[in-house]
Amino acid sequence: MTGFGNGTRKNPRSRGRMGSGSGQDRATLGIVGLVCAIAGFFTLGIVLGPIAVVCGWLAMGRRWTGSRRVMALVALVLGAIDTVAAVLWTFF
Repeated sequence: MTGFGNGTRKNPRSRGRMGSGSGQDRATLGIVGLVCAIAGFFTLGIVLGPIAVVCGWLAMGRRWTGSRRVMALVALVLGAIDTVAAVLWTFF
Protein backbone atom coordinates (compact mmCIF):
# COMPACT_ATOMS: atom_id res chain seq x y z
CA MET A 1 0.00 0.00 0.00
CA THR A 2 1.37 3.36 -0.92
CA GLY A 3 0.86 6.42 1.24
CA PHE A 4 1.49 10.06 0.68
CA GLY A 5 5.00 10.51 -0.69
CA ASN A 6 5.78 6.79 -0.61
CA GLY A 7 5.80 5.77 -4.24
CA THR A 8 6.20 2.26 -5.52
CA ARG A 9 9.23 3.09 -7.65
CA LYS A 10 12.62 3.22 -6.01
CA ASN A 11 14.15 5.49 -8.68
CA PRO A 12 11.73 8.16 -9.85
CA ARG A 13 12.16 9.43 -13.37
CA SER A 14 12.05 13.07 -12.42
CA ARG A 15 15.07 14.97 -11.13
CA GLY A 16 12.99 16.82 -8.58
CA ARG A 17 12.29 20.52 -8.39
CA MET A 18 15.84 21.55 -7.61
CA GLY A 19 17.56 19.58 -10.38
CA SER A 20 20.05 21.50 -12.47
CA GLY A 21 18.68 20.33 -15.79
CA SER A 22 20.59 18.80 -18.63
CA GLY A 23 21.73 20.53 -21.77
CA GLN A 24 18.96 18.94 -23.76
CA ASP A 25 16.27 20.25 -21.39
CA ARG A 26 17.71 23.75 -21.55
CA ALA A 27 17.86 23.64 -25.33
CA THR A 28 14.20 22.62 -25.43
CA LEU A 29 13.25 25.48 -23.11
CA GLY A 30 15.18 27.88 -25.34
CA ILE A 31 13.29 26.69 -28.41
CA VAL A 32 9.92 26.90 -26.63
CA GLY A 33 10.74 30.40 -25.41
CA LEU A 34 11.79 31.54 -28.87
CA VAL A 35 8.63 30.17 -30.47
CA CYS A 36 6.47 31.84 -27.81
CA ALA A 37 8.31 35.15 -28.27
CA ILE A 38 7.89 35.13 -32.05
CA ALA A 39 4.24 34.03 -31.88
CA GLY A 40 3.60 36.68 -29.24
CA PHE A 41 4.34 39.44 -31.72
CA PHE A 42 1.37 38.33 -33.79
CA THR A 43 -1.14 37.14 -31.21
CA LEU A 44 -1.60 37.02 -27.42
CA GLY A 45 1.55 38.95 -26.63
CA ILE A 46 0.45 39.65 -23.06
CA VAL A 47 0.41 35.88 -22.40
CA LEU A 48 3.18 34.56 -24.63
CA GLY A 49 5.68 37.30 -23.77
CA PRO A 50 6.03 36.36 -20.08
CA ILE A 51 6.12 32.66 -21.00
CA ALA A 52 9.02 33.40 -23.35
CA VAL A 53 10.83 35.36 -20.62
CA VAL A 54 10.45 32.53 -18.11
CA CYS A 55 11.51 29.85 -20.61
CA GLY A 56 14.51 31.93 -21.67
CA TRP A 57 15.54 32.51 -18.05
CA LEU A 58 15.26 28.82 -17.21
CA ALA A 59 17.13 27.85 -20.38
CA MET A 60 19.97 30.17 -19.37
CA GLY A 61 20.24 28.27 -16.11
CA ARG A 62 18.76 31.06 -13.95
CA ARG A 63 21.90 33.18 -14.04
CA TRP A 64 23.33 36.03 -16.06
CA THR A 65 26.99 35.00 -15.96
CA GLY A 66 28.76 32.11 -17.63
CA SER A 67 28.16 30.61 -21.02
CA ARG A 68 24.86 31.74 -22.43
CA ARG A 69 22.90 29.95 -25.05
CA VAL A 70 22.05 32.35 -27.84
CA MET A 71 18.55 31.02 -28.37
CA ALA A 72 17.73 31.42 -24.67
CA LEU A 73 19.01 34.98 -24.62
CA VAL A 74 17.05 35.87 -27.76
CA ALA A 75 13.90 34.33 -26.24
CA LEU A 76 14.38 36.35 -23.07
CA VAL A 77 14.95 39.65 -24.89
CA LEU A 78 12.16 39.17 -27.44
CA GLY A 79 9.79 38.05 -24.68
CA ALA A 80 10.53 41.20 -22.70
CA ILE A 81 10.01 43.41 -25.77
CA ASP A 82 6.83 41.51 -26.58
CA THR A 83 5.47 41.98 -23.04
CA VAL A 84 6.23 45.70 -22.98
CA ALA A 85 4.70 46.18 -26.43
CA ALA A 86 1.53 44.29 -25.42
CA VAL A 87 1.14 46.35 -22.24
CA LEU A 88 1.64 49.61 -24.16
CA TRP A 89 -0.81 48.46 -26.83
CA THR A 90 -3.39 47.67 -24.13
CA PHE A 91 -3.20 51.02 -22.36
CA PHE A 92 -2.58 53.42 -25.24
